[in-house]
Amino acid sequence: MKSNSNSTMVYSSDSGRIKKDNPVIKPVSQTADGIVRLRREVKGRGGGTVIVISGLPLAPPQIKELSGILKKKCGCGGTVKDGVIEIQGDHRDLLLNELQARGYKVKLAGG
Repeated sequence: MKSNSNSTMVYSSDSGRIKKDNPVIKPVSQTADGIVRLRREVKGRGGGTVIVISGLPLAPPQIKELSGILKKKCGCGGTVKDGVIEIQGDHRDLLLNELQARGYKVKLAGG
């Protein structure tokens, strides 16, 4: 049997030893439907609320610039990760109005 650093031998009670290849994980691409989504997240954030803004049809430098504008508007912190803006605190209404004023079609998603 050839040695391949990308595969591992595993045991299955049904069929004995089977060869399992390590799958290549591809990033999930966002659907470009033209809708900006505001999602409120609390889980996994130490109890703090974060508003996640996804679906922006902008290049990374423009997303970073918009993030700075939105953080100043809300008076809070935040970050940009993988083309998604995260704003600390529950400022959905303010962010909704600001993004709609900038001409985006916005939907509230999640809780």
